[in-house]
Amino acid sequence: MKTPIRVAVTGAAGQIGYSLLFRIASGAMFGPDQPVILQLIEAPIEKALKALEGVVMELDDCAFPLLKGVVQTSDASVGFKDANWCLLVGAKPRGPGMERADLLKDNGKIFIEQGRIIDAVAAADARVAVVGNPANTNCMIAASQAKRLPAERFTAMVRLDQNRAQTQLAKKAGVDLTEVKNIYIYGNHSPTMFPAYGHATIGGKPAAQVINDLAWLQGPFCETVGKRGAAIIAARGASSAASAANALVDHVRSLVTIGAVHSVAIKSNGAYGFDANVWAGMPVRTTAPGTYEPITNYFLDDFAKQKIAATNKELVDERSFVADMIK
Repeated sequence: MKTPIRVAVTGAAGQIGYSLLFRIASGAMFGPDQPVILQLIEAPIEKALKALEGVVMELDDCAFPLLKGVVQTSDASVGFKDANWCLLVGAKPRGPGMERADLLKDNGKIFIEQGRIIDAVAAADARVAVVGNPANTNCMIAASQAKRLPAERFTAMVRLDQNRAQTQLAKKAGVDLTEVKNIYIYGNHSPTMFPAYGHATIGGKPAAQVINDLAWLQGPFCETVGKRGAAIIAARGASSAASAANALVDHVRSLVTIGAVHSVAIKSNGAYGFDANVWAGMPVRTTAPGTYEPITNYFLDDFAKQKIAATNKELVDERSFVADMIK
């Protein structure tokens, strides 16, 4: 039996957390032979902590062989202590009438603190995956606080967008989901993100050739993927939860699977024309568990470049909103 890895999760009793924890404990995220210790962090609010107690009871009742311990706390210093993976799910939601800049400021304070604490107390090999929105910029803020952990250890999730894009292409082409390959996401986890259909293949052929509807690819396809979250809120009255949790499982699983090629928001360092200091989605290849390299040689046509310029502008604007929070 392998040594258990410690997985810290913020917002652990929330909707995404509730859909996520059982997947981690079952082995879906780290594999069927990797034991885990869950370190669950919730806000110091009585209702949230009581809900977390109930979630832990359910974890106990599942009798997962791989679950070797559970920590439940409202103290981030305890929750992130010696963690190998820090999954930052919890964040303040955008309320009625709230501007995106206000949301950035409010959540920025949370991610400043979490970034500092993770850097101080997490394991030497700690990796951080940010889900709480605005995920790219929250990830940038957290990474900016780190002195010990390098920037490449901090990633934000755009895998939900990738999964949405894969399904939309499969439906349009009338094929099984597994026939769609190499669909990657560029930019922000927001309606400006770009699902690069030009890279994608369906049954081994270029997706644009199989679908043969450029107007749909450049219009309804991009719009459907970009605004899917809003459509789900309109339909069910709540944000994506199970699909977001599933995407985080995929995000981490791909990051620990050598050879996997997938979409991740990382510090761009200027790739694909992004500002060097923003966290932008792009294709990466996992080279060792938790380690990746960006793939920077994909061809982009003029339409793709325009879309990337637009999502880059949004990321740069977000960075300017929180400039005073970044070290």
